[in-house]
Amino acid sequence: MESETRRPYRMGARAAAVEVTRTRVLEAAAALWMRRWYDDVTLQHVADEAGVSVQTIVNHFGGKDGLADAVADWVASQAAADRQAPTGDVAAIVAVLFEDYERHGDANVLWTAQMDRVPAIARAAAHARGQHRAWLERVFADRLPAPGPAREHALNLHYAATDIYLWKLWRRDLGLSREDAERAMRDLLTSIDPRKTHDA
Repeated sequence: MESETRRPYRMGARAAAVEVTRTRVLEAAAALWMRRWYDDVTLQHVADEAGVSVQTIVNHFGGKDGLADAVADWVASQAAADRQAPTGDVAAIVAVLFEDYERHGDANVLWTAQMDRVPAIARAAAHARGQHRAWLERVFADRLPAPGPAREHALNLHYAATDIYLWKLWRRDLGLSREDAERAMRDLLTSIDPRKTHDA
């Protein structure tokens, strides 16, 4: 009787320990890939950073590509949780986006620069693009036209106006302050509001 009551507890504790280890590996790999090129990071580097063995990583993720896919999913889920903004509030939308870009923008630029030669990064980039588009549809739901060509055009404009490479241009290449860069994005988003267009 006692062994049966303790078994679910042991299984629950084991599952919790597995999840803790998995998260530690994901955090370690993400931290390394935020600073270094994909090819420069080995499983041994990740193992050392996470305080686990290489075999533990292989058991959890199957290898480096599997780990990269898992990191991409993990980072994406965190971004989705962090990017909470009220629909139609341009100032709040831009502030939330910049909070994400200021923390992870340089790493994302480094990551996506490698997508043409690293399949795992190409998959992550495709997922991130889809996630960003879905986020735009949600936060700008009040201004987007009904489904059709006009909506696609408006979404393309909003995507360009909020793309991470525009953040990079303003903050890194041109050296704008965060305040000025946020203002520029707000002005750009206001200017492309489809509700203000009077073209025939």
